[in-house]
This record gives sequence, C-alpha cells and structure tokens, in this order.
Amino acid sequence: MFSTERGAANLLIGVVIGLILLKVLISWISGSISVLAQAADSLLDLFAGLVTFFAVRIAAKPADEEHPFGHGKVEDMAGVVQGMLIFIAAGLIIYLSIQRIIGGTSVELAEAGMGVMIVSIVVSVFLSRHLLKVSRATGSVALEANARNIAADVYSAAAVLIGLLAVRLTGLSILDPIIAVGVAVYILKLAYDTIGKPLLGLVDASLPPSEQALIESCLAEHSEQVVGFHELRTRRAGNQRHIDLHLVMSRDITLEQAHQVCDSLELTMQARLPRADVIIHVEPCDGKCEQCSLTCSRRQSK
Repeated sequence: MFSTERGAANLLIGVVIGLILLKVLISWISGSISVLAQAADSLLDLFAGLVTFFAVRIAAKPADEEHPFGHGKVEDMAGVVQGMLIFIAAGLIIYLSIQRIIGGTSVELAEAGMGVMIVSIVVSVFLSRHLLKVSRATGSVALEANARNIAADVYSAAAVLIGLLAVRLTGLSILDPIIAVGVAVYILKLAYDTIGKPLLGLVDASLPPSEQALIESCLAEHSEQVVGFHELRTRRAGNQRHIDLHLVMSRDITLEQAHQVCDSLELTMQARLPRADVIIHVEPCDGKCEQCSLTCSRRQSK
C-alpha cells in the first residue's frame, strides 16, 4: 500500500501531521524553543509532503500534445521547493533561538520534551528509510528529497534531546537555544545537498557517469550488428530519463533490419534504466572499413 510513490506520499503526510500536533503541544507545555523549532521544521515537512503529493501525480501523467516529453520535471521543481523550505526552516530556528537567548526564558518540564524527541527520532528513522527505499525503486526525485528532509529531523531531534537532557541536569536553560542554533546549521547543509540534484534536472544536465556507462555497455552488446555510435546525449526529468544518439550501421542493412536492431537496443536500455525514453537516429557507414568489424558487400569486394 505504501510502496508506491502515491502511497509513500500519503504515509509521509499522515505521519508528519501527527508529529506536528505532538511537538506543538509539548512545546506549549514545556516552553522549550528547541521543541518549537522542531515543530516548525515538521510543519515545513508537511508542506514539502503536500508538494510531493501533487508532484508525483502530475509527473506520472503520460506525455500529451502540450508536454510531448512528459511531466517529469514537476518532480525536479518539487525538489527545489523542498530545498528552499529547508533553508527557511533553518533561518526560522536561528531567529527564534536568538530571541530566546536575548529574552532568557526558562524551560519547564524538560522530561516531556525529551519524550517527544525520542518518539520523533524513532518515527523519523523508519519513515526516512522507507521513503528512500521507494525513491530508489521508482526513481522519484521528490521522494528522495523528502527522505533527506526527514533524515534531518532525526539528527536535529537527537541534538534537541541532548540539549534538553543537559538543561535537566544543569538547570541552564540557555543551552536549549544554543543547541537549536547548532541544529539549524546542520539543516542548512542538508538544504544545500537536497537542492543540488533537482537543479541539475531543471537545467538538463547529463545522466551520472554510472548510467552513461550502462548505456555504453548496451551499445557494446550490439557491436556485431552496428558499426558504432556518436552524438550520445542524455538528460533527466524527475524519474524519467531521455536518451538520444546516432547509430552507424552497414550500408547493406535493410530498413526492416535496422528497425529491429533499434528496437532491441531500446528494450535493452529500458530494462537497465527504467522509465527511459530512447530516440535513435540511424546513419550509414562512411566506408572506412578499417574502423569496422562487420562483413558487408563493400568489404567482400576488396
């Protein structure tokens, strides 16, 4: 039920709403700014989850007349938005922490804050791992960004837990906002990491070297049928991959044979790179037989 993109997005929204309500309640009871910062971070997680909820539905739509290459870039846009939201969350935490340091408000019932942080850590660990698993299976950039976002909550909640424990043992309430600032610095780094991959998709960057190598290995497996290839171009849009290349074939090959080779090559690539759209332009050889291992009428006549 939750192993699909939609199911994972639904799970994310439900879990985050529960955590927000719990953190806001405990923050109000204890007066802890670090718990409130965690609630604010979770609120942005909720907004990011809603962005993902709609993004995966739009991205899953098939290509149409207005969008002949599909809607995959909607996921990249969602990933960029999530990265920006993480930046905002970090800034909000820093601002509230500075206000608390200046005001010097004390923390009450630190134990309640510690309890909710333990719950948040356990839930976030399982949720982030599940989202990452689904994102890897589906290639969803938006879910991957959400998984990183939730992973940040694990570390920040752990820092808040340690801070509240220190407050409880020492009675120094100023430790609470100081820990919150440290959490914000970490979240800023996570935001930078999160926004990178979606930005590459929006500017049509090439597929990573590992995927380029898979494409070239598929071409190598068809070396007995083709002379070579060039003009290989790749790009990614969300969880969709677009590949186009020029394939050089023997002058003797028939149109039907060329079509069969292209179909076979496309199926091989799509098996290794799910959701890949492959476009092949066929060209005849240039007659330079020393560069070719195929047998054709030209070579036999020499």
